[in-house]
Amino acid sequence: MNNHPFHLVDKSPWPLTSSMGLMTLTSGTVLWFYKSNYNLMLIGSLVILMTMFQWWRDIIRESTFQGKHTQKVMLSMKWGMMMFIISEVMFFLSFFWAFFHSSLSPSIEIGLQWPPYGIKTFNPMNIPMLNTMILLASGVSMTWAHNSILNKNFSQAMKSMLITVMLGMYFSILQVYEYIESPFCISDSIFGSTFFMGTGFHGLHVIIGTTFIVVILLRTKNLHFSKHHHIGFEASAWYWHFVDVVWLFLYITMYWWGS
Repeated sequence: MNNHPFHLVDKSPWPLTSSMGLMTLTSGTVLWFYKSNYNLMLIGSLVILMTMFQWWRDIIRESTFQGKHTQKVMLSMKWGMMMFIISEVMFFLSFFWAFFHSSLSPSIEIGLQWPPYGIKTFNPMNIPMLNTMILLASGVSMTWAHNSILNKNFSQAMKSMLITVMLGMYFSILQVYEYIESPFCISDSIFGSTFFMGTGFHGLHVIIGTTFIVVILLRTKNLHFSKHHHIGFEASAWYWHFVDVVWLFLYITMYWWGS
């Protein structure tokens, strides 16, 4: 028995395998860019996916079945998730900074105007508006799921999480369609660069968040959560709400004001 509330983790190979996978993925991506050979990149991706699956399997076992995630540990994990989301805010802030730096004072290279000369922008009232409504609705369904867990109604929680997953997938499909139909590309001046970097990384976060909620849905089905112990769900909900808020800023600035 421990005489403290903290979780001292057991020896694990996963930090080593994840660092090896990340290095392989980075080197493979460079090889793909310069030599059009993506074999090393695929190997790195496979190593990372296998590490993620096994590392998170161990964490689920420690928290759910061994009871090592005490109230003190859960508080630390909440702070860790908050710090991670703050770092993500700084990440997206760099894209907004680049966008406003170029749009508020257009240079002569882009025709002294914004959008730059020759760029045909999206109509913000079409797919972008639909995607905004989809993400806002998904935020409502995620809040509904949280309230259901607090009221120990796990059947309703799974239904509302399933709705959130379906809305997230619908958003991603619409964004792919929008990219296919785009009248400009990432190499079309600073507008194309900031637009596709901002919306593209947001789209990646939507895919990650959707996968996150799918895992939480499966864990809820297996009765891994309780009214007082559902830190995994809370982390997924915070992440999803962060994705929603970022999209609102993207829509208002890059789609509506920027066009």
